[in-house]
Amino acid sequence: QVQFVESGGGLVQPGGSLRLSCAASGTIFSIYTMAWYRQAPGKERELVAKVSSGGSTNYADSVKDRFTISRDNAKKTVYLQMNSLKPEDTAVYYCNKFTNYAQWGQGTQVTVSS
Repeated sequence: QVQFVESGGGLVQPGGSLRLSCAASGTIFSIYTMAWYRQAPGKERELVAKVSSGGSTNYADSVKDRFTISRDNAKKTVYLQMNSLKPEDTAVYYCNKFTNYAQWGQGTQVTVSS
């Protein structure tokens, strides 16, 4: 059974940085396009960024040039480096496959506030 464990969230001031990690287990990780999603209070879950098995990346317009997604297939881990954080980035962040979702993990809370 595929499982994802997200970590690295926290409270940060506007303009600050965080690096999120997502460790996967129970899957042939390297073949999948992986993605980070987020869900803010009262809003639907949205796609933040994705990285293909070959390393190609795509970003939501709202995070382009501020966030960087990457992966380490040997460690079965996907990362999200978040810079220049804004209050509107506050959300619970999740990782999952880009298609044919596996079970969602618990996510990691990111709060951007002064």
